[in-house]
Amino acid sequence: MKIIICGAGQVGESIASHLAEEDNDVTIIDQNQERLRRVLDHSDVSGVEGLASYPEVLQKAGVEEADMVIAVTQSDEVNMIVCQIAHSMFSTPLKIARIRSQSYLDPRIEEIYNSENLPIDYKISPEHEVSIAVSKRLQIPGAFDVANLAAGNLQLIGVLCHENCPLLDVSTRHLKDLFPDLKMNIIAIIRSGEIIIPRDGTHKMEPLDRVYFVCDVNQIKRSMDAFGHEEKTANSIIIAGGGEIGKKTVEILQDKMQDIKISIIENNRDQANFLAEIFPNVSVINGDALDPEILTESGILNAETFVSLTNNDEVNILSALLARRSGAVRAVTLINKPSYIPLINTLGVNSVISPAQITVSSILSKIRSGSIKSIHSIIEEKGEVIEARALESSKIVGKPLKSLKLPKSICIGAVYKGKQLVIPVGETVIDVDDTLIVFVKKDAIKKLESILSIRMDLM
Repeated sequence: MKIIICGAGQVGESIASHLAEEDNDVTIIDQNQERLRRVLDHSDVSGVEGLASYPEVLQKAGVEEADMVIAVTQSDEVNMIVCQIAHSMFSTPLKIARIRSQSYLDPRIEEIYNSENLPIDYKISPEHEVSIAVSKRLQIPGAFDVANLAAGNLQLIGVLCHENCPLLDVSTRHLKDLFPDLKMNIIAIIRSGEIIIPRDGTHKMEPLDRVYFVCDVNQIKRSMDAFGHEEKTANSIIIAGGGEIGKKTVEILQDKMQDIKISIIENNRDQANFLAEIFPNVSVINGDALDPEILTESGILNAETFVSLTNNDEVNILSALLARRSGAVRAVTLINKPSYIPLINTLGVNSVISPAQITVSSILSKIRSGSIKSIHSIIEEKGEVIEARALESSKIVGKPLKSLKLPKSICIGAVYKGKQLVIPVGETVIDVDDTLIVFVKKDAIKKLESILSIRMDLM
C-alpha cells in the first residue's frame, strides 16, 4: 500500500514507523530537514522536504499512486488543504487529517466535511482523544492505562505491581483457582522494559511489574482489588495547564464525576480569566505549577490527584513530583517525548499520558480493515491490543485453542460470543463472528494477519 504522511513530528514519526514495519510503501513530507532526517534514520521510509500543501511537493512524494494521505502537520489549515488537493487533483482514495482547533470540530459545521466541500474521510483530534484518556485514568484510580473494548463491555487496564501486591509470586494459572468467578485475564507483563506474554500459566508477577489485563466492565473493582489497588475515586483534583486539553478534561469530568472538586492552575492570565468565566464552579488560579506557594493555594495538601497537562514535558514531570512531595496521593502527567516515558514510573508518577501514542492508536483503528474494530497501543508502543471479528477464513475458527500453535508473541485475552464474555482456555473454540481481544507484540503484526486471515494494513 502506498501511503503519504505529511508531518514528521512525533505523531508522524510513530505512524510512519508502524506502517513501514507492515511492509507498506511510506513517504513522509516535512519542511524541517532535521525532523525529516530523524525519521529516515530510524524507519524504512522515503522522505520529501517541503511544504505538504504544495501540489508539486505532494507529486514529488508520489501522490498520484497513493492509496492514502495522512496529514498530521502542526497546522490544521495545511492538513485541510492537503486533503483537498489530494482529492481534487489526484483522487486519493483515503484522506485523514489531524484537526486540533475546536472551532473546526464544532458539530454545527460537521456537514462541510464531505467530497463536495472539505474531503476529509477521518478527522483526528489529539486534544479530544487525550482528554478522554485522562478522564478514564481518573475514573479508575490505580490504573496507569485504560481502554474500552467490546462496545464498552470489556475494560483493558494496566496496573503497577507494588511491593505489597497480593498476587506476587502467584503463577497466572492459579489466578483462576483464587478467583473462580472473576472474568479477568492477564495478557501482558512489562518487566524491565521487556514484554512477557504469560500464556503457559507459569509466570509469576514481581514487584514493579506493569501488568495489562482485560476484565468484565462490571468487575473492575474486584479486579483492581486483586492487585491490591483499592484506591478510592478522587474527590478533589488539581489540573496544571488550562489549555485545550485541560479545558476539555474539565468538561468531561464535570459530566462524568459531578461531585468532584476541581482546581486549575494556569500560567497565562488571559486564559485563566477565560477559564474562570466558563467554569464558575471551578477554582482557577493564575500562576506557575512549579511554585510551591501556588500549589499550596490550589489545595495540594488535601488533594487526592494532581494532573499535569501543560505543553512542556519538563514542567509536567517536575510539577507532578512536587505535587506528590507536597501531599497529593496520585499524580498523572502528560508526556510528549517517548524517551521520557520509561523513566516516569521510577520517579513516583502514577500514570503517563502519551498524546502521540493515543493519536497513533486512533489513526490505526481507522485505517485497518473492516474486521478490526479498535486498536490500543500499550505504553512505550511495545505491542497492540486489537479487537477483531473472527472471519470464516480464519485459521483459528472451529478448533480448540490448545490444538493451535499460536506464536508466543500473540495472546487471545478474551472472546465475546454474542453478548457472552468468555475468558479463553485450551478447550475454547472460536466461532465465526466472535469478537476477539488479542494482544500482539509489535513485531508480530504480520503473523496475526495470517492467523486471522485479514489484511490489517488497508481498508
